[in-house]
Amino acid sequence: MSTQTPRTAPGTGPSGAPRATPRVVDGDTEGVRSFEASGGDWSDIAEEAARLGEERIVVNMGPQHPSTHGVLRLMLEIDGETVTEARAGIGYLHTGIEKNMEYRTWVQGVTFCTRMDYLAPLFQETAYCLAVEKLLGITDDVPERASVIRVLMMELNRIASHLVCLATGGNELGATTIMIIGFTAREEILKVFELITGLRMNHAYVRPGGVAQDIPPGAIDTIREALVVVRGYFKQLEDLMMANPILHLRLKGVGYLNLSGAMALGVTGPVLRSAGLPYDVRKDAPYCGYETYDFDVPVSQDSDSWSRLVLRMEECYQSMKIVEQTLDRLQKMGPGPVMVEDRKIAWPAQLAIGSDGMGNSLDHIREIMGTSMEALIHHFKLVTEGFRVPAGQVFQSVEHPRGELGVHLVSDGGTRPYRAHFRDPSFNNLQATSIMCEGGQVADVVVAVASLDPVLGGVDR
Repeated sequence: MSTQTPRTAPGTGPSGAPRATPRVVDGDTEGVRSFEASGGDWSDIAEEAARLGEERIVVNMGPQHPSTHGVLRLMLEIDGETVTEARAGIGYLHTGIEKNMEYRTWVQGVTFCTRMDYLAPLFQETAYCLAVEKLLGITDDVPERASVIRVLMMELNRIASHLVCLATGGNELGATTIMIIGFTAREEILKVFELITGLRMNHAYVRPGGVAQDIPPGAIDTIREALVVVRGYFKQLEDLMMANPILHLRLKGVGYLNLSGAMALGVTGPVLRSAGLPYDVRKDAPYCGYETYDFDVPVSQDSDSWSRLVLRMEECYQSMKIVEQTLDRLQKMGPGPVMVEDRKIAWPAQLAIGSDGMGNSLDHIREIMGTSMEALIHHFKLVTEGFRVPAGQVFQSVEHPRGELGVHLVSDGGTRPYRAHFRDPSFNNLQATSIMCEGGQVADVVVAVASLDPVLGGVDR
């Protein structure tokens, strides 16, 4: 950690040691002194502070800190070990994804938004595609099998995302075993993602009109086997965490945020539900047929970091319950289309497993290269230029692992978005940092931030 001056920019003495600089307010000099540590010996700083009778210090936690869940900077004003003021500094991971999407086709936009919250890419993909489908007016044309696969992938992704939260949270408190078990369990889910999409993260698997391709043969049995293994790891995590006296002492009553505070700040997800409000987009504004699935929304009244840990564990079990229902449906309905029939929208077209492992079917290639000039022209235009979307604007939200993820799309009738903006839950939830940390100890800041579970790729976009 390094110290930095709040609000003023003091000079340094001839020896390079920090020099106290009074802060001026309305022409009068306050008695409070500020310090800037830009190297030198810490004992010199402490000696100067003691000489002036000033113990107020501001420290930077991050942006290169292992417990800030990304490139987050926290500016903490401390009095001894007590945090008297906390502010979050963001923007260190800014990617310009939203602006870049204005210069890509509607389908290419998926490859951008999937990289925002890199721990939950399938939620960004689905929310974006649902919004595009609303603009196209094809929401009801999306094949049922594609919607079931979307639910399957999102719920598996929710478990994987929560596992990272539990694993890193445990590691930050010194429980390395929790981290190892959490990441080992997540690995089972990433194997499933790789089997279905070809990639472990940033899949670009969900596309406007459906999904890129159907699940491969044997995938249902593979997922069922993976769920058994994952449940075993969750049992180990419960044994390590639920009755752990150290975790109880470190998490209970820490990072407190009541319901009125959460609602005032627009906080959603497990943090809001830990304050007693069972708000879940899957229940309150269903999409992808979530209203047809049987699952519960766990809530708590404790409003602290411990309750959020317990809720995330329970949410994972509810997600497994949903995954099992999707597998039963997929098995019952059998093979079928996973993309809309409209060939002016459906892309990639006619995917099939070939000798290279994945690609267009030989029949499709034979048609567009040898028998139909019109089909070749259409394929070329669809891939390079993209399809046109009627002018208008739309908002679509989904229940992301960290809360409500919203997508606002504006179309001017062209082949690319006029504007794409995301309401990322991590961005809104980070507003609660100061309320949750002020008055607590420096060590509690780590716990409070971990209970928010922010991902800075989604915050900075």
